Amino acid sequence: MDLVVAIYGATKSWPKEELYGLTSQARRAASSVPANIAEGYGREIRGSYLQFLRIAQGSLKELETQLLIAERTGIAPKATTASLLANTESVGKLLRLLIRRLATG
Repeated sequence: MDLVVAIYGATKSWPKEELYGLTSQARRAASSVPANIAEGYGREIRGSYLQFLRIAQGSLKELETQLLIAERTGIAPKATTASLLANTESVGKLLRLLIRRLATG
């Protein structure tokens, strides 16, 4: 959830012409991560939970790609994207750990 808040904050300064493009895509991908974690958890079936955690991983990778595009196109400064990418890496590590624990236990 903290990553989503950070993405919304960072994208506020992105160009208005990107509101329905990269800004919207980044916000949706970011929001999708905790939403899929919650939905999978709510299913109360380990297999479903794992499936939704993997979907969350995909959304996280999508977000990372959008941040890199924003940086390369000059929409977002490197300092901002570096911080956000560090956050996505932390979330990704936690997701991978949770997936491993659920898959083996």
